[in-house]
Amino acid sequence: MRTLIFGGGGMLGRAVVRAARRRGLAALALTREQADVTDRERLLYWADAFRPELIVNCAAYTRVDACESDRERAMEVNARAVAHAVAAAERAGARLIQVSTDYVFDGAARRPYAEDAPPAPLSVYGESKLEGERRALGYERALVVRSSWLFGHGGPNFVATILGLIERGERTLKVVDDQTGCPTYTLYLAEAIWELARSGATGIVHYRNREPVTWCGFAAEIARLWDTGVEVVPVTTEQFPRPARRPAYSVLAIDRFEQATGRRVEPWGLGLVEYLADLRRGRSRS
Repeated sequence: MRTLIFGGGGMLGRAVVRAARRRGLAALALTREQADVTDRERLLYWADAFRPELIVNCAAYTRVDACESDRERAMEVNARAVAHAVAAAERAGARLIQVSTDYVFDGAARRPYAEDAPPAPLSVYGESKLEGERRALGYERALVVRSSWLFGHGGPNFVATILGLIERGERTLKVVDDQTGCPTYTLYLAEAIWELARSGATGIVHYRNREPVTWCGFAAEIARLWDTGVEVVPVTTEQFPRPARRPAYSVLAIDRFEQATGRRVEPWGLGLVEYLADLRRGRSRS
């Protein structure tokens, strides 16, 4: 399956490439410098040059708080640029996989959000990603894969932030304990994307790791595995205000994914152990 990956230099894009190589697939990952998704003509050029059977769009403006003050950039990258990815897929006669987020929901639910649950984003980031979904789904050969709380190599993420605080000598960490979701290891999500591509699924599919946890609970497990001398103290969202509102509960239902692939989603704890082990090996080699 000849695959073109936009956003190939980012955290998820790198994982998708790594998973493709495991499968021996012909995948070309393009960085923003090679194919800025806001440049329609550049994407069409690559569609003509590579003739992909599948395009995976991992490109996104993911700085959630920054999106609040830079709405135009958020909408340009996360929404309008998706139409350019659609145009490239149409030009090549390829399928399209568009990656989206749990932040399209408002967090008012108390049970996992199914794919057909009404979206109601609280932030500019969530709004821009939802508009990107709509543009992708206007193409009949498109699949939107929503995921949540990504962590992994090659980009900023919550795990890296917690480790950075620990490495700077912080012994007490205050972390929000009234927001619940599901951390997702990028390598697991990348494998899931390839499985869904093989299944031929279209529409919307949710994928995340299990089980639900608060940010505080996630931080406590990171600290336990990395440095047991660190105390993680729960605080409320109100005590830790941010420019962008976050959903209090953004657990995605993954029944459709498990039915399509015939397997359960992975525990995020296993991904966390793998990620931290890789970081330690990298340190020992440097």
